[in-house]
Amino acid sequence: MNVIQEINNVNDKFATKGSKLRIEKRGETLNIRGSLPSKNDKNDFAVQRISLGLKADFNGLEEAKKKLQLITLQLELNQFDWINWVKISDKKEKKEEFKFLTRLNDFEKYFFRENKNEYLTSTRKTTWRSSYKPYINRMISIQNDTKTDNLDNIFTTTLKTYKEGSRSRKQCATSLSVLAKFLEHKLPEDWKLMAKGYGLNKASFRNLPTDEIIENLWENIPNKSWKYVFGLMATYGLRNHEVFFCDLSSLTNSGDKIIRVLPTTKTGEHQVWPFHPKWIDKFELCELGKDPELLPKINRDLRVTTLQNIGKKITDQFKRYSLKIKPYDLRHAWAVRTIFYDLPDTVAARMMGHSVSLHTQTYHHWITKRDQQQAVNNALSKYKKREIF
Repeated sequence: MNVIQEINNVNDKFATKGSKLRIEKRGETLNIRGSLPSKNDKNDFAVQRISLGLKADFNGLEEAKKKLQLITLQLELNQFDWINWVKISDKKEKKEEFKFLTRLNDFEKYFFRENKNEYLTSTRKTTWRSSYKPYINRMISIQNDTKTDNLDNIFTTTLKTYKEGSRSRKQCATSLSVLAKFLEHKLPEDWKLMAKGYGLNKASFRNLPTDEIIENLWENIPNKSWKYVFGLMATYGLRNHEVFFCDLSSLTNSGDKIIRVLPTTKTGEHQVWPFHPKWIDKFELCELGKDPELLPKINRDLRVTTLQNIGKKITDQFKRYSLKIKPYDLRHAWAVRTIFYDLPDTVAARMMGHSVSLHTQTYHHWITKRDQQQAVNNALSKYKKREIF
């Protein structure tokens, strides 16, 4: 009897016992082939192959039978793990992959560990979903595709999947910098240079709505409650969700019209002044000072929803009314407006709830134009004075 016949006999015996695995001869070596758990999801089975590294002879077959019995038992006890069956040359790589994934899980636990306050926890959930999870998922995908354990390559490749000069690339760099610090991994020296690019691109800054367009859009919103939302965002440069987390008590005829964004928001408590002040009357915002419940009735309980979900409702409503601008266009337009009111950048940044460096990066184009215009005006003024004398 030759080896192939004996392999067939062995496979028949295992098949009668209900086994979905069999020994196969490929070239001069033996493998086990059949329905096995996915490497990424142990509950997902597919036909796969385990290389045994055994010679295709009778001695090798005896060893293969023992391996087959062991694998069958592991499957029955739900104890099968691919790390025990990869080639020795692959085992180090596999362990590194598992170690990498474990560290990412540790980072997520660390991210939430210090927050016991319900509202802060909800805010952190929003931040995790929007500012960390997408980039970490992409890192995992890149690690799986490249099969590399070189963290420099994983970090750099992940960053470069985002377009240069895009906001996503800058956010990715910021989030991965936090992760790198947790992993005690030193990023490449040119990381900040590669990350550069937060802010509005040329197309965006040219297409910001004018004051006239903003006023016309407000007029065309059919629902009074949503007109208040639009008016608040235009006049105070609020983020989507911040509209529903403000102290509006100053919006009365005798109030100072300075609204307070509550600490439950993304960047915490801060005060905001109106630009243009005349829009308070134009958009009838004093009505909110009398009754803040005039805003749309949406679920604001951060124990059951998130800031991101609340913000999305505004985005959806803009689309529903075919406003042809994005909610954040109102915020950007407000920021540019403050520049030409000559409001100091440090003050504007504080009102927007972000850093001065982020403010100057994002609105660099208009800030530069303002400063240059001021310099030109000063030069012209001096020249006219010389002409007089």
